Amino acid sequence: MQVFVLATSLLTLICSSVYAFPSSAKQVYVVYMGSTKHEEPEAISSLNHETLASVHSGSLNAARQSMIYSYHHAFRGFSAKLSEEQAAILANRSDVVKVFKSEIRHLHTTHSWTFLGLPMSEVGGIPHSSRHHKVILGVFDTGIWPESESFSDYKMPPIPSRWKGGCMDGENFTASLCNRKLIGAKFYLKGMEQQVGRLVPISQGGTDMRSTRDTMGHGSHTASTAAGRLVKNMNLRGLASGRARGGAPRARIAAYKVCWSPGCFDADLLAAFDDAVKDGVDVISLSLGPDAPQNDYFMDAISIGSFHAYSKGITVVGSVGNNGPSASDATNVAPWILTVASTSLDRSFTSSILLGSNIRLEGDSMALTKMEKRAQLVDGAEVPAPSFTSEKSSSCLNSSLNARKVQGKVVLCRQRQDAEESKLVKSKVVQAAGGVGMVLIDELDLGMGVSFVIPAAIVGNTDGERIISYMNSTRNPTAFITSPLTMLGVRPAPEVSSFSSRGPNTITPDVLKPDIAAPGLNILAAWSPLNMGIEYNIVSGTSMAAPHIAGVALLLKAANPTWSPSAIKSAMMTTAKSRDNTNQVIKSMPEGRKANAFEVGGGQVYPRKAQNPGLIYDSDAYDMIGFLCGSGYDTDTLQLITGDKQSVCPSTLPMPADLNYPAITLSRLSPSGTRRVVRRVTNVGPNSLYTARVKAPAGVEVKVVPDTLRFRRYGETLSFALELKVVKPRDDYVFGLLTWTDGRHKVRTQLVINTVSED
Repeated sequence: MQVFVLATSLLTLICSSVYAFPSSAKQVYVVYMGSTKHEEPEAISSLNHETLASVHSGSLNAARQSMIYSYHHAFRGFSAKLSEEQAAILANRSDVVKVFKSEIRHLHTTHSWTFLGLPMSEVGGIPHSSRHHKVILGVFDTGIWPESESFSDYKMPPIPSRWKGGCMDGENFTASLCNRKLIGAKFYLKGMEQQVGRLVPISQGGTDMRSTRDTMGHGSHTASTAAGRLVKNMNLRGLASGRARGGAPRARIAAYKVCWSPGCFDADLLAAFDDAVKDGVDVISLSLGPDAPQNDYFMDAISIGSFHAYSKGITVVGSVGNNGPSASDATNVAPWILTVASTSLDRSFTSSILLGSNIRLEGDSMALTKMEKRAQLVDGAEVPAPSFTSEKSSSCLNSSLNARKVQGKVVLCRQRQDAEESKLVKSKVVQAAGGVGMVLIDELDLGMGVSFVIPAAIVGNTDGERIISYMNSTRNPTAFITSPLTMLGVRPAPEVSSFSSRGPNTITPDVLKPDIAAPGLNILAAWSPLNMGIEYNIVSGTSMAAPHIAGVALLLKAANPTWSPSAIKSAMMTTAKSRDNTNQVIKSMPEGRKANAFEVGGGQVYPRKAQNPGLIYDSDAYDMIGFLCGSGYDTDTLQLITGDKQSVCPSTLPMPADLNYPAITLSRLSPSGTRRVVRRVTNVGPNSLYTARVKAPAGVEVKVVPDTLRFRRYGETLSFALELKVVKPRDDYVFGLLTWTDGRHKVRTQLVINTVSED
């Protein structure tokens, strides 16, 4: 399906016209060699060159010529142009964890923060606001538009002395454009250029700039959503007008441009991770990811980079992907990543469709033009261009409409659910054929606003059938589409976006993914004026949801500087909302059924509650070692990954489900016995007595041992066990909830169990 994000409809580019493709039998490979503990970066870089020289007959000069990046800060390794044979030789070395081809990754608000319960100001109502200027966000994306009001440093205090990063000069971007808000700006394109050819700058007819300047808009949008300053009159040509800010408006921003028109490349991503860890960021926001199904954790650049960031205490937030609503398409599924699903707001953008029989229907639209008068309505299926089938013209595919029959008319089009077709492009196809309006039938993406180039609106199947019935009942059907309006207080909200990818986790089914949900539908934030000539834009995707969670992570880190990434994740997951603004269980689109944990994780993030979670599920290095051992990594590989010779897999391997995660997931539980799962919780509130309450998954008996926990001091950690037994297998996943409460706090833990009939 198509989602209005830069990776699809907005920036569909023919790369061959913009890049000079290299011709070589060699390809770009990443050679990952694990951690860098107790070694100086310069020494590691030298060792990397020596390792690469081993497949170049010992020639250091040849190694330097083939090397693209040397990774020597956060982890050890390099990327280089290699033949398949050279890659195989390196993969067989005892000091190498994995060798893999550098793959392409793809890119996957304002009122939203008020909807999430935070005030529309830079400080009011947010705990520890005086500390927010001390935390630093790293944004891995398409760069940034530094002149945007969202990135002003007005009255910002000096940059934290611990910051080790900097700003790079480049095309139409100098280091002087950085300020006390935008404190870092770097770009990475060597890997991309080695794979698709040298970048042609925008001044020579290309689409990118060789600098951190954002020519697409996506990076500016995500950065301002997470940490943009307060803007008094943000709007998209009058729509969604009002005051707007990011989640942590006083936090610092460092932009790492890793994404270009052809995509985001592994070699460049790892270089950005290597720098960001060294520079001193606190949170990394990634609105991009691999294609589903995802590779092994240590053959995936994002998983590798985020593992080492996590090990240094950095929270990495990643979008779950835009492949919904089918199951098992979630990406960024490593347990050390905070993975985010998309939900809707209580705001929509609608146009009325007035039919000739006095029927009035409401459709979703952000069309930038208006109709002057009523026009004849025609079905795209009935007006195919020569050599095109009715099926193609029905979908208003490129050049498929007969201009003679469409001129001056409103066209009824259909969105095929089995194809990634751009809604925006459909309006351009109708416009090119002379049409003056469009009605698009699309059940899957109801609620999504699109900046159509002609008056247009999206309706679902039911209203689509009403329109078709009307057209069949008269010889001269007509329609008029009104200008779009901003509607607030929409109910129910939130709902899970249909495009948001769903679990379960395809690599480790016993770890819940996604972790949390946040607004990702119709989000208004900063933009690059080079794209569409606008300073702010409304777009949709899990790309927009992830920076909301990054913003909350910044708030939590500012208030609790010693909290680990696991603690921050737990605080959000265990305090999240499960109900919408009608007090009903959050629904999942497009079906409208109750959402489950594979769609929202712990639920819709609730920033105020996350500030005071009561208890947290924390994880340390020992926990992650146990998880890796239980996931099939042997001691030799583990020691390379961690850089610790004391890391040894135990003789009895722990199960992945035993990781101290803020959810309990079992991918297979049969009636043959009782499964015992142990968890630890740490008190981050007052001394209290917590009591367990269980809503058992259907067909499962759940016993909590002990069922009360008394905490006598802040920071105290206690353990409990869940004993689970299947009494009526469903041969499917069933969902429940464990809640620890002291009367003031409710610490909610999702129970996700796949009950099977046989072992």
